[in-house]
Amino acid sequence: MELKVNGQAMSLPEIASDPAMPLLWALRDGLNLTGTKFGCGIAACGACTVHVDGQATRSCVTPLGACQGKAITTIEGLGDKDHPHALQLAWLAEQVPQCGYCQSGMLMAAAALLAKNRNPSDADIDAAMTNLCRCGTYPRVRAAIKQATRGLKK
Repeated sequence: MELKVNGQAMSLPEIASDPAMPLLWALRDGLNLTGTKFGCGIAACGACTVHVDGQATRSCVTPLGACQGKAITTIEGLGDKDHPHALQLAWLAEQVPQCGYCQSGMLMAAAALLAKNRNPSDADIDAAMTNLCRCGTYPRVRAAIKQATRGLKK
């Protein structure tokens, strides 16, 4: 089975090619893209959030078969050391990460929001950011999203 991940066609090894396998495990175990985290396994926490055709998607409950022919973006494809995404810069500036476990999913959910709405209100942010954070960094997340909007407008 082949997937388009982070702009590249990638072949999954046989062990990670069952169409019923959750996308999360195909990414982590099949493609060694370990930035996407396992949290709850029931799509409640959002640690596993990736983009599937630009939509924030909980990969722990998304079957691999539903992703064929679609563009998948993981945290590894959001930005890199030389060209970070505006959200990644804002995350650091606002000191969002505490333990960091939820952060890749938070960033991916925030990126999907900003792709649709470059100037979200607090209510828009609250509605889109349904990811859970044990450390309670929600005010910092909101501030970072607002800061990133300024970086995206440049």
